This record gives sequence, C-alpha cells and structure tokens, in this order.
Amino acid sequence: MAQATGVTRPGGRTARTREAVHAATRELLAESEDGTIDLAAVAARSGVHIATIYRRWRTAEGLIIDTVVDELGERSPVPATGDLRADLLVWVTRLLTDLRAPNHLAFFRAMARAGENGLSDVQQFAGPRVRQFEATLAASGCTTLTWLDVFELILAPAYIRALMSMPLDPETDAERLVDNVIAVRDSR
Repeated sequence: MAQATGVTRPGGRTARTREAVHAATRELLAESEDGTIDLAAVAARSGVHIATIYRRWRTAEGLIIDTVVDELGERSPVPATGDLRADLLVWVTRLLTDLRAPNHLAFFRAMARAGENGLSDVQQFAGPRVRQFEATLAASGCTTLTWLDVFELILAPAYIRALMSMPLDPETDAERLVDNVIAVRDSR
C-alpha cells in the first residue's frame, strides 16, 4: 500500500536520516570547544548528503537546537501529571543537574546565535518543548501562566547562572525556582 503524502513514517528513511544526523551532531558537539559545528562535518560523519541537511535544518544552529530539543524531550520530558509543583520540581531538578554537565550550554549558545538571525529556527525546532510546557500547565488546570512564564522564571535564571560559571544547585535552587512559579500563579 502506498504511503500517504505528509504521513510520518516512524522508523522509515526519514527517521533513520534524522537519527544519523542527530548522532553526528551530538558527537561533534562533544568534541567542540565552543559549542559550534560545521554542517559539512555533520554530513561527513553521518553519511547524509549535505543538501539533505541544508534542506531540513538550513543552519548549524537550527540543527543543534533540533538535536538538543529532541534529546531533552526523550531524556528529560516535562511531566504532566496534574500536580504543577511536583511536575516542575522533577523537571527543574533534572535541568539544573544537566546544566552542570559539560557541553550542555551548546544548546543555549546555538539558540542565541539563531536569535541573532531571526527567531525562525528557534520557533520551528523548540516547538515540541514549548508544547510540553503547555501540556504541563494545562494538566494542572493552570490558566494564569504560559510557557513564557516558565521560560522567564526558570529557564532564564538557570541558563544565565550556568553561562556565568555559577550554575544553580539542584538540591537547593530547584525548589526555590518552582516556588517562584507557584507564587506568581497564586498572585494572578
């Protein structure tokens, strides 16, 4: 039976290509001192033609963002159990732990570079993560907060501190950040 146009083929050629490119991107990021990669190097390492990579991701920053957002979605999904405080606490603790790992800031640097060229890459590739935040808020019945509030109250301070080589401590700061979100929710 013929495949319908636009239907995702999990495990098909597109999925295999994406995984090969993502794997090469992760390897090159691990080797990169400044969190940058070259699309030609990704093509060579992945065995995927560079034209395919340019067609799908357009820029190195877009590829890094897509790779890291995909990895975060699998490794550190944002829970949506209906208990906003508990869900955020689980996620923020993992986030702050991850920000202490080498090479994790490559994602932030890529987003900053993509933002310099307009936000289309960030919006396109970060969409799945934004939808996770929206699902967490919706599951808890929260209508006074948006994903942007989560960004401003949790992600911004966590990444800024990590960039300043003063990462927040998951043991003490996760609860404080989550309590800030809850306080804002309760005050609206």
